[in-house]
Amino acid sequence: MTDITLYHNPQCSTSRKALAMIRDSGFEPTVIEYLKTPPDRHTLLSLVERMGGSVRDLLRAKASPYSELGLADPKWTDEQLLEFIGQHPVLIERPIVASSRGVRVCRPLEKLWDVLPPSGR
Repeated sequence: MTDITLYHNPQCSTSRKALAMIRDSGFEPTVIEYLKTPPDRHTLLSLVERMGGSVRDLLRAKASPYSELGLADPKWTDEQLLEFIGQHPVLIERPIVASSRGVRVCRPLEKLWDVLPPSGR
């Protein structure tokens, strides 16, 4: 059994496609609807670390709070950005897929193949 977690927004067509691709590959992921159950700070930091990026990599720039809060400004620290995400989970880019092979924000969807186990392709 392979552990795959999808941070999912069922209203997002890209997120729905990622879920379908995972299932079509023979896996059943743990699905976390992050707007209903937002990941805590520790989980977000763990995802960022496993991605090898920064908190900014998790931000959805198209979300309305992003521009309203001026989050494009480089003055915001990772800690501050995590606070904003905690207050506005809609700021989390989607879909995020985590597996034993790593973590990716799957935009474009082809990034899913980077973290999907080989037996699933």
